[in-house]
Amino acid sequence: MLSARNQFKGIVKSVSLGGVMAEVVITVGPLEFVSAITRTSVESLGLKAGDEVRAVVKSTEVLIDK
Repeated sequence: MLSARNQFKGIVKSVSLGGVMAEVVITVGPLEFVSAITRTSVESLGLKAGDEVRAVVKSTEVLIDK
């Protein structure tokens, strides 16, 4: 269970993998959230375009949960 109050259900628009980091773009209605997370996290979650996820916003971070 995540404790952050600002959670937004959305759809993964794109995942761009780098050597260590990845950029994940999530659409939430007309909005887009962009998050830089580790490549390991993307692979662990099995994130790909079209997946339904939650963007979890806490302070200056955007976490992704599936």
